[in-house]
Amino acid sequence: MGTLYVIGIGSGGAASMTAEARAALDASEILCGYPVYLDLIAPLYPDKPTFTTPMTKEVERCRLALDAARNCSAAALVCSGDAGVYGLAGLTLELAPEYPGVDVQIVPGVTAALSGAARLGAPLGHDFCVISLSDLLTPWEIIEKRLQCAAEGDFALCLYNPASKRRKDYLRRACDILLRYRAPETVCGRVRNIGRDGESAQILTLSELRDAEADMFTTVFVGASTTKLVAGRVVTPRGYRIATAPDAGGCRV
Repeated sequence: MGTLYVIGIGSGGAASMTAEARAALDASEILCGYPVYLDLIAPLYPDKPTFTTPMTKEVERCRLALDAARNCSAAALVCSGDAGVYGLAGLTLELAPEYPGVDVQIVPGVTAALSGAARLGAPLGHDFCVISLSDLLTPWEIIEKRLQCAAEGDFALCLYNPASKRRKDYLRRACDILLRYRAPETVCGRVRNIGRDGESAQILTLSELRDAEADMFTTVFVGASTTKLVAGRVVTPRGYRIATAPDAGGCRV
């Protein structure tokens, strides 16, 4: 029995990987994953055998990886971003008891909420929520409730999977919910193809975001009431300057 590394590779390619992720890939004899993700690291490991499954075949993909680890010293299940954030770490751990002796190790990566935020500035500098707008596995009614609660709590937001060919109006629907609680001029941003060819980033208002284009390669950021532009960068202050002011009564961080 071997080890299965469930690895978050960030946005793809060596530059966005952690040293831990790269070491786990180096140690793995077999690479498993969604074809697009394996293509991102193919130049690094051209000679390693790979197993892939298409979208919606995630259970089969995890089983392939667990089977591979059962028959070699180490295998890798590759996820984009972080393996535990909308990745396959949880599903793999749910299935792992059926494969006694396989040692599952979760290897973190830089998720799009973090890498995308860095392209815009610091939009997640205070409390924030991450919500996927995909209703493939979560009913829209639940997504709508989560958007409402996050807006009521004045959290900065990061939205994954904002639109697709089937869900062309989902970002607009989400913005309509947020506009009940946020001003139209709320600072927002969108980043597409983070860390990949054709990367682009744009800062816009919530009212502009409502009519903006997005797809599955886009990550969207919606500011809190305190979010602002500072020299062209998006910033959600945590309050350090207030907390350390002479009349602040001591540090509150």
